[in-house]
This record gives sequence, C-alpha cells and structure tokens, in this order.
Amino acid sequence: MGTGLDGKMIVVAPNTFKGALAAPVVAAAVARGVRAVFPGSKVKEIPLADGGDGTTDCIVRATGGRLYHKIVTGPLGDPVEGAWGITGDGSTAVVEVASASGMASLPRERLDPLRATSYGTGELINAALGSGCRRLFLGLGGSATSDAGAGILQALGVALLDEKGVQIGRGAAALGSLSKISLPRNLPRLRGVELVLGFDVDNPLYGPAGAAYIYAPQKGASPEQLPLLDQNLRRFAAVVESDLGVWVSSMPGGGAAGGIGAGLAGVLGAKLVPGVEEIMNIVGLPALFEKGRVGLVITGEGEINAQSLYGKVPVGVSRLARRYRVPVLVLAGALKLELEAAQGEGITTMLAIADGPLTLEQSMARTEELLEKTARRAMELLRIGLG
Repeated sequence: MGTGLDGKMIVVAPNTFKGALAAPVVAAAVARGVRAVFPGSKVKEIPLADGGDGTTDCIVRATGGRLYHKIVTGPLGDPVEGAWGITGDGSTAVVEVASASGMASLPRERLDPLRATSYGTGELINAALGSGCRRLFLGLGGSATSDAGAGILQALGVALLDEKGVQIGRGAAALGSLSKISLPRNLPRLRGVELVLGFDVDNPLYGPAGAAYIYAPQKGASPEQLPLLDQNLRRFAAVVESDLGVWVSSMPGGGAAGGIGAGLAGVLGAKLVPGVEEIMNIVGLPALFEKGRVGLVITGEGEINAQSLYGKVPVGVSRLARRYRVPVLVLAGALKLELEAAQGEGITTMLAIADGPLTLEQSMARTEELLEKTARRAMELLRIGLG
C-alpha cells in the first residue's frame, strides 16, 4: 500500500534522544512504525546530529566512511578512548568535542570546568589531519570544558604564554595568566586544510549570555566560580585581539563548547557554521529535496523547547523542508515549545511519545517502543486524512 504521497519518500531524520537512544536506533524505530501502516512506502532513514554527541558516527554511517579510535587525554587528564572519522569519499575528516572532552566521559561529581581541558580533542584533530584530508569538520557540543579551546591549540602546537614567556597550564583556570599567543611559523598539518566548526548554540564567548554564565553551571561550576570563568574568557579574547588582530568577543557561536568556537576561529581562522546545516549538507539531505523526492519528513529529539530554535536538529530539518514546502512531523519525549513558534520554523505538527503518566525513568526505558507506537499512530491518522 502506498502513502498517497505520489510515490515520494518519507525521510526519517531524527537526532539522538539524549540518555535514551542513539539517532540510528531512533530512526529505525520510527521507520518500523511507518512501515507497519504503509508497508510499501519508500522510507529513508537519515540519522542526524547537531555537532554534539553522535556527530562523527552520524556522518560516517551516512557517507559510508570509516571510524577510527585513539587513546587521548580526557577532560581531567585521564586517558580516554576518543574517535574520529572520515567520509566515504575521503575528503572530510570528522571530530566531535564530545568524544574526547565531553561531559559524558565524567561522572557528575567529577565535572570541573576550571580544570577541564580540550587537549584530547586536539590530539584527535592531529590524528585526523594525518589522513591527508583537505577539510576537517569539528562538532561543537557536549563539552566538559570552558577553556576557549586552549587545550586544542596547545595540542596543535600553538604557544599560550604567561608574562614570563612560559607555557600556561591546561584548563580554564590557567587562562587567567595568559599574556601572549605565539603561532609557529606554520602549522604544517593545517596548511591547506579548511577547518569548519559546527555549533549548536549561537551564544557569544563571554558576558551574561556567554559560555560561562549560560553553560558552565551544567558542567559543574558553582555560582561563585562563574565570574572567574567569565573573566578568564575575557582575558583570552583580549589577548587574541591584541596579538592577532581578530575580534572574537561577539561572534555568533563563539561561546559554543566552552568557547572553542571563538578560540579556533580567532587563532586558526576556522569557519563557524550552524552544525545541523553543515551535517545535513555532508550527508546529502538537501539533495533529496532538490530532486523533489521527499513527501514527508519525520524528525525529533528528546525534548523540544525554546533552545531548539537555536540550531537543534528538528528546527534545522524543518527550515530546510519549508523551502520545498514539505510537511514536517516532530516526535519528542517532551514538548516545551508552543506549536505556533514551531510552525513559524516550518514544523507542521508535533507529538509527544508518552502514552500515559510516566516517570522520566519509565519513559526513557521505553523510548524505542514509544517511538514506534507514536509513529504508527501518526501514520494511521495520515491514512485517515488521505481517505
């Protein structure tokens, strides 16, 4: 049985349901629900990410690329296993900050944004650059750090010096002693490589809406530590501006991943872009729309809220679909965004997957089942509407 969509495909393009299911599992569950009602339909699963956890796996899977593992320095200096990937055509290497420098690698009680370093992400970047790629995409999101990417820069060979000309330590606390940034005459592995940073929030580096005050609390910062973190990010920006002539203070996305966006854009000339848009381009989603092959999109993530309007997967997908007048259904564990606001971004409608009063733990344990059931109910309604 067809879907009544004139033979066009249904694209299932969700994000991870954080803490419950990875994006590929989410996509598979939704696709099962669709096929239960329309067994003959064309369903294409394209799991997505926004630059945070799962970005590397998402791109590698979608492009038929390869995933590599490497033991690197974790946020607090302990060894962790990180991963980087390369796309199927070998042109683009992919690294995500969350892999080596993410909150998920630490128990909640060990989170410490004053000490946490992004050095391990720099080690992954070094490994990825060794592949000979001409383009590197770094997903910003899920970091445990607030060091403005200082650790990455140190791993790549950039000297961050105090007033005595000595390399500063690692972590955001050490930024307070930063006095000079010294670039090697060249960074040979970065020569000729386009460095693209994908952000999922557009906050600036510092200030009331910056990396410290908005995101450091979820990384373990106490209220008393926030002014110091913000002050150190300001110092980093001032040194970048005085030594390199690059103003990083207010660039959109500069505060992503504890300031890694601003740090790498300011010091290395990296390009900051909305992560979900870049990922959709890499995995080829826009091309499907351009060919007129898509009749419906189903997307979603664990919670839809006001923050979703600033670069999260469902809104990124809906903005793309809106350009081609393709309807979008969003499935979520929790809906905390007004439908009118969602529709303003191209979302047709949204459904919460819970089928009764459930605790968060119960809902997360049943996420796969609930996704399949909700997708099936939605398709039954579509069938009614199609007559």
